[in-house]
Amino acid sequence: MRKVPQLLRSALSDAGRALDIGASAALSGLDVRSSPALTAEPSGTRRTAGVAVDLDDVHRVRKAEGGTVNDVLIAVVAGALRRWLDARGDGSEGVMPRALIPVSKRRPRGVQPPGNRLSGYLIRLPVGDPDPLARLGAVRSAMDRNKDAGPGRGAGAVALLADHVPALGHRLGGPLVSGAARLWFDILVTSVPLPSLGLRLGGNPLTEVYPFAPLARGHSLAVAVSTYRGRVHFGLVADARAVPDLDLLARAVGEEVAALIDVCDP
Repeated sequence: MRKVPQLLRSALSDAGRALDIGASAALSGLDVRSSPALTAEPSGTRRTAGVAVDLDDVHRVRKAEGGTVNDVLIAVVAGALRRWLDARGDGSEGVMPRALIPVSKRRPRGVQPPGNRLSGYLIRLPVGDPDPLARLGAVRSAMDRNKDAGPGRGAGAVALLADHVPALGHRLGGPLVSGAARLWFDILVTSVPLPSLGLRLGGNPLTEVYPFAPLARGHSLAVAVSTYRGRVHFGLVADARAVPDLDLLARAVGEEVAALIDVCDP
């Protein structure tokens, strides 16, 4: 009987946490201007592209402006999206798409099942800002706010709701949630860790490794980033019908890195 109050407190805590995360996710969709270019009815086709930039260049920007390497890389994605939208005639003015930045949250020792849980940070990419340094500053501020709140809170923690939903809820709500990704975010931007040692395939060393992220239903574009052997590799995945010009976005990534270096080293 002594366990009843403890179980009740735990249930109430789970319910309150789930409501907090759900409310944050709902509020994140208010007053946000995305771009039609980032949404699409699935065509069942895919287009991929990759671009590599020097990690030293990214570090030059980080050292000059502060923040983290990840902040710089997210800002590069925001600037590349701006260039791409303007080049294809969609326009970037006022556009602030919601980007989901996945975060791996380690379970406490002794908690079952062991291992990691996937959470995430949700930020608005400052695509509409014409100043590269202002975009970087906006990304840094947004990421700092997310880190202060922690990966267990906020709209990006929707993935953690699975820990607070009963089995029947998974069966009934799973298909609905999987098809509603674009209600929560507009684009996935994820970092894929790679081993520091060189990789080999068939006995031959790999000189470049491009990661690819899954493309959520209703989304036209996803971005994955990996650092490997002194280079940063951007892997771009798109719905082939919605994004026939993915090569323009790949080119814009390199152009945005060059632009950041220019403003950091006048």
